[in-house]
Amino acid sequence: MEKTMDDIKKLQQEFSNCQKLLIAIGDEVRQYILCIMMKRKCSGSRVIDIAANTNLSRSAVSHHIQILKDAGIVKSRKEGTCIYYYLDPEDNEIDKVINLFRHIKEIMGTLPDRSGEE
Repeated sequence: MEKTMDDIKKLQQEFSNCQKLLIAIGDEVRQYILCIMMKRKCSGSRVIDIAANTNLSRSAVSHHIQILKDAGIVKSRKEGTCIYYYLDPEDNEIDKVINLFRHIKEIMGTLPDRSGEE
């Protein structure tokens, strides 16, 4: 069964809804920061602690953390004068990307075989 124009429009909307997240996780420095955060305590990490595990300045780490935060991947909480950044496993932003790729795969499965075309 071929996909309708409505399916393609839905996919375009899904891409749009996931754009911030895809851009945020597309950067290798932010990927590295996410991996550092995953290795740390569940209670969160401070920018200074993340910076100590990279070759980045605190301001550079803050910049990348803000992009991840704006994309909805990283959350923060304040304790006194310290701000802790953490990953939320219940975050639905990740679910949006999972659903996007599921939808892409579904549509690709309905496309005609074009391997013989030049």
